[in-house]
Amino acid sequence: MTSIRLPVSSWGLSRAELRLYRSMGTPAGVQRFLDDQLRYDLEPDGPRCRSPRMTLADGVAHCMGGALLGAAALRVLGHKPLLLHLKPVRDDSHALALFRWKDGSWGAVAKSNYAGLRYREPVYRTLRELVMSYFEQYYNAAGERTLRAYSARPFDLARFDRIGWMISEEPLWAISSALVAASHTRVLPPGGERRLSRLDERSYRAGQVGMR
Repeated sequence: MTSIRLPVSSWGLSRAELRLYRSMGTPAGVQRFLDDQLRYDLEPDGPRCRSPRMTLADGVAHCMGGALLGAAALRVLGHKPLLLHLKPVRDDSHALALFRWKDGSWGAVAKSNYAGLRYREPVYRTLRELVMSYFEQYYNAAGERTLRAYSARPFDLARFDRIGWMISEEPLWAISSALVAASHTRVLPPGGERRLSRLDERSYRAGQVGMR
């Protein structure tokens, strides 16, 4: 595990928040919390970009809120608070909270309404390998495989400590905008989209297991 030592007092977390994050224990424990303790946010009242503190208070999260909370929990567990953005066409984008194991391999935690767009074990040697593990499961309502690019490097949330991203009561649109605007790397070669087939019905249904 690659860890970063920062003064916990600078994060502004409450004792209850620290206990909760520490109780998750491992990245897999963080993923279980995202899956089991937070409802998926369908944004009935309009778009939101909650901090981890506000996500815990409201008990709901979409992919960005889940990634931010995941990054906060991973930070308390000794990892850097890193995000990665997945950019599709004709579909919603997705955010992952990254973690890196002691051998340098990458894994991820994520909140998603699709079964295949969530946790990844830390077995991927490069970010591209990790990203490509999401390719088959990344599809839209028409069954198109839609993933086309990913942020070219890990997005370190420590740069937003100055606005208290872990505890802010204000929306974190600045983080969302910066993540989307970051340099991205293409997934497919030029013309590669023309080779893609639509997802078969069985795989389509499998990805929607657990939707709520």
